[in-house]
Amino acid sequence: MGVYNVHERLLAAKASDVGALIDALSSSGDTLWPHREWPPMEFDRPLAAGAVGGHGPVRYTVAAYVPSTWVRFTFSGPRGFHGFHEYAVLTVDEEHTLLRHTLAMDARGPARLTWPLLWRPLHDACLEDSLDRAELACTGTVARPAHWGPYVRLLRGLAH
Repeated sequence: MGVYNVHERLLAAKASDVGALIDALSSSGDTLWPHREWPPMEFDRPLAAGAVGGHGPVRYTVAAYVPSTWVRFTFSGPRGFHGFHEYAVLTVDEEHTLLRHTLAMDARGPARLTWPLLWRPLHDACLEDSLDRAELACTGTVARPAHWGPYVRLLRGLAH
């Protein structure tokens, strides 16, 4: 089953400011990943190609990294996830930047069921929380904060 999932936010910020958010991923100064609400993004070394880690049961390796511009992670878990996810900084003009997260994978075996029933709702909620953090970091406010629906709250409650 092919999966293509995109989350993006237009930010009233310079590309260099948005790019700095990617550069700080998994560091003590990380203001992009929603580590208070979700398992933290952690790696075996600072963000760089070849770093191995993930968040919670989602495991991946940094496949490519262009500082302040783009980072791609290739999945190694959960079972059946074959593909990548990435953050990209796309300049719109001098004062506006699009921050995009893309997940593209082939869901095989058990992931054909677990992706739509479990992982997708959690992924979508986590990514919207991440984009809220980006907006807050870049502008000092969040115009339309994301809210978890009842199903995401149920899944999170079952996990704890």
